[in-house]
Amino acid sequence: MSAPTLLLVAHGSRDPRHAATVDALCARVRSLRPGLRVEPSFLEFNAPRVGQVVDRLAAEGADEVIALPLLLTRAFHAKADIPAVLREATARHPRLTVRQADVLGPSPLLVEALEHRLYEAGLRPGDRHRTGVVLASAGSTDPEAIAVIAEIAREWRHTGWCAVRPAFASASLPRTEDAVRALRAEGVERVAVAPYVIAPGRLPDRIAHGAEAAGADTLADVLGPAPELARLLLTRYDEARTARRVLLTA
Repeated sequence: MSAPTLLLVAHGSRDPRHAATVDALCARVRSLRPGLRVEPSFLEFNAPRVGQVVDRLAAEGADEVIALPLLLTRAFHAKADIPAVLREATARHPRLTVRQADVLGPSPLLVEALEHRLYEAGLRPGDRHRTGVVLASAGSTDPEAIAVIAEIAREWRHTGWCAVRPAFASASLPRTEDAVRALRAEGVERVAVAPYVIAPGRLPDRIAHGAEAAGADTLADVLGPAPELARLLLTRYDEARTARRVLLTA
């Protein structure tokens, strides 16, 4: 019996860099586990949509799919949008079982990916003690998601950085530029901004503009197809595959 197909569920964006990044992440996951079928899908803006991919997989005879949200926190999309889309799709295919994997964060692998991007942007391990980091996420109205970002910042601070502060591109405060300026006001020698987002788009651009406007010394790239992120996708896939409960079925 073949392994379940891994269906990556991204939000989607009008920015073409978003879909290209998702495709690159799929390619990296395939390279780590040859033979595993990995399919990208999107909730909106981009093709193929989630339902289209589920329909195609069912038509090809697939009997099990693991849908993995490309989300860093468990907010509205993970709690409501994705389950609803998957239930609608599986209702058309009674022989197909779909398991929804957990969201990606929090995870030590995501912190590793953040540091990977910071070092690519020019920081060195020896800079940690004099560098304050702004952990800049897209933002959410979900209190659980905001609390998770704050906790990641607190835990990351204990690994040797001078300071780590959360910031948000939308829905919540502070904004990236305000967090950078606050660290400056506290006398932090060097300030770096680490976008806690997977793919480029409007909100990541807002993070970048805020970092530049406030004069951050270092701006890391988005997580993108980082090797740590690809490993985390496979970890979540394996966790869902071995779970005894069926999360979604017609």
